[in-house]
Amino acid sequence: MRRDLAAAIDWGRLTPLRLHARTVAEGVNAGAHRSRRRGAGIEFGGHRPYVPGDDLRWLDRHALMRHGRLVVREFETDTDRTLCLVVDATASMSYRSAGASSSKFAYAALLAAALARIAVAGGDPVAMDWIGGQNGRSLGPIAGLGAFDRVIAALETVKTSGDLQREPTILERCATRVADRAPRGSVIVVISDLIDLLEGSQQRIASLSTQGRTVVVTQTLDPYEVEFPFAGPVRLLSSEGNHTVETDAPTVRQAYRERLRALTSDWRHELGRRGGHLVEAITTADPVEKVRAILAAASRGRW
Repeated sequence: MRRDLAAAIDWGRLTPLRLHARTVAEGVNAGAHRSRRRGAGIEFGGHRPYVPGDDLRWLDRHALMRHGRLVVREFETDTDRTLCLVVDATASMSYRSAGASSSKFAYAALLAAALARIAVAGGDPVAMDWIGGQNGRSLGPIAGLGAFDRVIAALETVKTSGDLQREPTILERCATRVADRAPRGSVIVVISDLIDLLEGSQQRIASLSTQGRTVVVTQTLDPYEVEFPFAGPVRLLSSEGNHTVETDAPTVRQAYRERLRALTSDWRHELGRRGGHLVEAITTADPVEKVRAILAAASRGRW
């Protein structure tokens, strides 16, 4: 299932990234938008269930007395809304099957670049961070014409590397940086295959939704990872963890697909519990439609 990892990113047919990102952004046709930040503001935005870490000032005491449940009041203001992009650049993201147009990382980079282009055009600041990766440059919230160029430069410079099985603190370090940098009301978009992440990763990513922030996770997979189309005896090599499995493909196909669906379902549930959203993407899918889906999830905000 895995092939030897190349040192450079397998961009496939997606290069040049800058041109493709602009094309996707134009296809999305986002137009003018109302940037809405959930938190302390002017217009009441509804209720949602309380989760640990929420500001206790916004607990609705009347709802607690009437229904015996902890709920939080939310408000909306018209303001700039920072877009925080978190791109998985670990070794597993370099995978590209025979029928795919690009590696998973290249597709994730295209989605991230298009989102950055749309945010900059709307006047919103953009920040960027990495799960793993070599030469990855983290970017604090930046705005203006140069922001898109800096995002492109960062995406084109990083190399996929990192093994969460051998370096279990990779995700925690990234999440801590994002939590420190993302302002109140930010939209945090995490683009990852969600494969090989350690136990507790769902809760750690979902926990970034405190302080009125919205978390949207985009699960990016290769078609072979979704379909498992192999026939006969196969030898599978993992990109992370140095595992080798020899099995009969037709025998394990159904169990593999069920395990993958369960993983996706668990992420959707944990994110939804904290007001976040999951978007599923395959590298052969139209990136315009996936960017639209991410924007739609972000616009729904929290419960």
